[in-house]
Amino acid sequence: MPNTVKQAAEAARARSGEVMGAAKGAQSDTVAVANNFLHTPFMKGALPFINGGLSGMVATTVIQPVDMIKVRIQLAGEGKAGGPKATPISVTREILASGKAMDLYTGLSAGLLRQAVYTTARIGLFDTIMGSLTARAKAKSKGIGFKERATAGLAAGGLAAMVGNPADLALIRMQSDGLKPLAERKNYKSVIDALRSIAKSEGVGALWAGAAPTVVRAMALNFGQLAFFSEAKAQLKTRTTWSTNTQTLSASAVAGFFASFFSLPFDFVKTRLQKQSKGPDGKYPYSSMADCFKKVTKQEGILRFYRGFGTYYVRIAPHA
Repeated sequence: MPNTVKQAAEAARARSGEVMGAAKGAQSDTVAVANNFLHTPFMKGALPFINGGLSGMVATTVIQPVDMIKVRIQLAGEGKAGGPKATPISVTREILASGKAMDLYTGLSAGLLRQAVYTTARIGLFDTIMGSLTARAKAKSKGIGFKERATAGLAAGGLAAMVGNPADLALIRMQSDGLKPLAERKNYKSVIDALRSIAKSEGVGALWAGAAPTVVRAMALNFGQLAFFSEAKAQLKTRTTWSTNTQTLSASAVAGFFASFFSLPFDFVKTRLQKQSKGPDGKYPYSSMADCFKKVTKQEGILRFYRGFGTYYVRIAPHA
């Protein structure tokens, strides 16, 4: 009897081992299939776009209130040289005073769509162009320099901005709608509602209003963000013994500063152009990007373009 029990126990253990072995084998096969799929030519090309879009959408969800405050600061005191200066605290207090804390997330759907289109294209194109330039440099036994990084950043930013302009326009319209008198507000329900309303009342071409400063802003931002991030990380890697995460965060902080410095004036003009509507005389306040730069400089002072730099930096750095 004891021998029978012992034999049964050993048989059970053997069967259990076989089952576990089969399970591990199946798990290994699943992992292998997943790895093989990720290394297919299609996924190798698509991953930079997927990662770029998802990371941009996560960052937007986190910093949307900061973006809302940034836009309100840029629109405050339009056409006036003096008066009290809008600050992040005063703008936040004003929004919260209405009793709707969620107003800080106004335009989130437009922000997410913008990232899904713009950042997906921007990061994906940057990685693709950099890959091509790297392969070309290796073929000539050369290394990638700042010039190549800047070229990739400018090209990726400009192309992606044209594609993402309608969502960018909808975002500005949704965020600035609360500044209008109650009778003039559109009260957009979502980004789709905003796009449909703009196209219906102003024409499809209006969806690309402010495209020129949007493209220049994107090129300036990409030049500062991607090129300086890539360069700063390369320098930190050779000059420090910091961990990879510390190098990445430090490079992001550096890139965020330069991206903000180069792109804020164009972001300011983009916001003014995309927000504007026709006056009683049937004309827009600004006829072009150059006209906006000229009138703001004359009426509000040249430093107005950099008002809210700190807020803009806080908005840009997480994206970097």
